[in-house]
Amino acid sequence: MNQIEFALRVFAALAAVLAATTLCGRLAMAVRQPRVVGEMVAGVLLGPALFGAVAPGVQAQLFPADVRDVLYVLSTIGLTFYMFLVGSSLDHGLAAGRNMRRAAVLAVSGIVPTFALGAGAAALFFGSLSPSGTSLWVFMLFVGGALSITAFPMLARILQERGIANTPIGGLTLVAAAIDDAAAWVILAVIIAVGAAGSPLDALDTVAGAAVFALLMLTVGRALLGRLGQRVEREGGMSRDVMALVLFVVLLAGWFTDYIGVFSVFGGFITGLAMPQSAVVRRELETRLTDLNSILLLPVFFAFSGLNTQVSGFGAGGGLWLPLVVVMAAAFAGKYLGCAAVVRVQGFSWRYASAVGGLMNARGLMILIFINIGLAHGMVTPELFAILVAVAIVTTAAAMPIYRASLPDGMDREEVAPSPVPLPNRR
Repeated sequence: MNQIEFALRVFAALAAVLAATTLCGRLAMAVRQPRVVGEMVAGVLLGPALFGAVAPGVQAQLFPADVRDVLYVLSTIGLTFYMFLVGSSLDHGLAAGRNMRRAAVLAVSGIVPTFALGAGAAALFFGSLSPSGTSLWVFMLFVGGALSITAFPMLARILQERGIANTPIGGLTLVAAAIDDAAAWVILAVIIAVGAAGSPLDALDTVAGAAVFALLMLTVGRALLGRLGQRVEREGGMSRDVMALVLFVVLLAGWFTDYIGVFSVFGGFITGLAMPQSAVVRRELETRLTDLNSILLLPVFFAFSGLNTQVSGFGAGGGLWLPLVVVMAAAFAGKYLGCAAVVRVQGFSWRYASAVGGLMNARGLMILIFINIGLAHGMVTPELFAILVAVAIVTTAAAMPIYRASLPDGMDREEVAPSPVPLPNRR
């Protein structure tokens, strides 16, 4: 096959992905679901679940192994810049004073019970769902960490669309979700390092490398990028050269963290955290990076995830239904009950407690990133991958119905006073 023929196949695959994710995203919005839910479903439908079952020959021709390799590279680039945008959108003013303390308690209330229940479920099905050669405790850490995630970017968008981002409950939930995600990436970095090295002692180099990178980026890197931000503020926008420099730093950070065995999304996220807290910088990054990333590159990631989702175990007599029910129950109960209880103790009504529990259960794109990294490092079997994809879709789709049932239209704004704490301008 020559290069022109190969390019044509890649273009055809990208066109199919874009059409499917756009259509399913619109359908999701029509039934009052976030667009990302439809895009996740589209990715699964492009895989063995539908396309591969109805037209296996066409699917194999559209997504052969070499084209999948290209999709993997594109999706990795998209994920790295996505996590960069997530990190750059976090408002450091949120992490201060009483607001930070209360949010930290809420985050812990979502992480600890969910992690414990997820690890317990992993231990229960270790013999049937773990890859060969994986130790029990690494497997438990991975499943517990995956279920502990909350989709911070999607949650921010929901809160802004509902007009409650500047309320105490909105700010509390948003900061807690950011803490959850940051903790999850730390857990994943450690798991990957240990899993690749074989023992905690052998993983010290990787963990130390990641820690040094984060420390340098958040101190020296932040200071240097701060000067860049001052220049952007003076000029009122980013020049081509400045934008090229930012892209170079993100790519270099992604390359380094991938090289030391942590994965590129960690480098993207830390680089985002190091970006200056400038409204002009944020506006420029959002304007220039968001559309291409969210419309094309992230849907490629959803498609790549869907192509890896094997659904044969969910057929009649399949053996995945019991593990699915147990893992789903652990994921939902840990987040919902843990977060709702803490919100209630902090003085909010049961309605608000239930609403926060539902929102914190949304895992969205973040858990898909987590489990795809695990798949790339051989920590996930196809069966467990399929179960966790189902958890991602169901918990994310359930977030808004639970929220609306807990707080009917208008109630979320009528009973809560605005918060004085500024919130990130996140889509």
